[in-house]
Amino acid sequence: MNIQVLDARREFSQGYKVDASRGERIGHVSSEWFSRPDDERFLSLGDLARAVRGRAARSRNRVVETAQIHVEADRGDAERLSLILPGAAAPVAPTHWSFGQLASQVGAPASYLRQLPAAIAGINLQYGLSSHRAEQIKTLETDDGRVELRAVTGPDYGGIFDHELVETVQRIAGNGTGDTRWKVPGVLDWLTGVYNPRVDITRDTTTLYASDRDVFLFLVDDLNPIEAGRLRDGSPDLYFRGFYCWNSEVGAKTPGIASFYLRAVCQNRNLWGVENFEEITFRHSKYAASRFAHEAAPALLNFANSSPTPFVNGVKAARERIAAKTDEERNEFLRRRGFSKAETAKIIDAVLAEEGRPPESILCRYRHKIDYAELRIIRSNSGKHRAGKA
Repeated sequence: MNIQVLDARREFSQGYKVDASRGERIGHVSSEWFSRPDDERFLSLGDLARAVRGRAARSRNRVVETAQIHVEADRGDAERLSLILPGAAAPVAPTHWSFGQLASQVGAPASYLRQLPAAIAGINLQYGLSSHRAEQIKTLETDDGRVELRAVTGPDYGGIFDHELVETVQRIAGNGTGDTRWKVPGVLDWLTGVYNPRVDITRDTTTLYASDRDVFLFLVDDLNPIEAGRLRDGSPDLYFRGFYCWNSEVGAKTPGIASFYLRAVCQNRNLWGVENFEEITFRHSKYAASRFAHEAAPALLNFANSSPTPFVNGVKAARERIAAKTDEERNEFLRRRGFSKAETAKIIDAVLAEEGRPPESILCRYRHKIDYAELRIIRSNSGKHRAGKA
């Protein structure tokens, strides 16, 4: 098969035509885009890295004896609690997140404690700390003029600082603004079906996010589209590479990286025409930071520098593989893969309605840490169905 990595800067000055009806739609990035306020949106990896690196420089992790933690209630503010930690010069204020973690550590219901006056909630927390079986907890404290308790975890919790993830991405993506091949994505025009990779990076279009709890980054290599076969009208079926990654140094989520090939990103930051989606996650175990450095970072670098040849060949093979030629073979093929009789009929009817002919070819897509292949009927033409189009 003739594989081409095309130069968008030369050949697609006005963008390039894509078929977003093929493949899968992924909405994770769109959910992040929709939920982030302006102060969590960054216009470059450099700006984001400075913010999270500065926060880390003002922070410290330590393990403390729970019996030596004292809860202090402010008589002038019935809703305010602070903690006096061993060796601390002043009380520390727990965030909403760390208060919930602390309550969980001592076996107290955080939602109930938040409804109580601070003095009563403090008595309950103090009792839980004094009788805590594990005897130790790990704290993450950040000094922003006032020391804030940002996380409370078990003593063996292995945290990865947000700046470690961002700096790993910077090694391949630079500033994330087009100074390397990896950049904030462009936008699909649904009226024309043309994907424009050149879009100004603004608070509304950026896909670089960070809050006091986490970071989330999404970048693409959309100036170098990959041709993998042809559409029914003879035009090239174009893909580009993308990945997103995330982390929470306070334990709000498990860190991970997802890589894939896709055909377009819309204005609402939905990913369209996704193929070969793969995801790696890392538990916050004792040596999580070391495992991230030795596993996650190389995996991202390998994907960034990898050849598209295996992907393109896989797409071609999946399209050409004929799984069933008769109604009996179609029913048998789907039933063997766990679909019920009713589901099998719905799949065949859906393909008939959309393509005017029964399904014949298949694609099995494998994901990391999932022990089954998800069967998906591949449309052999462009189709018109776009579920949930944004």
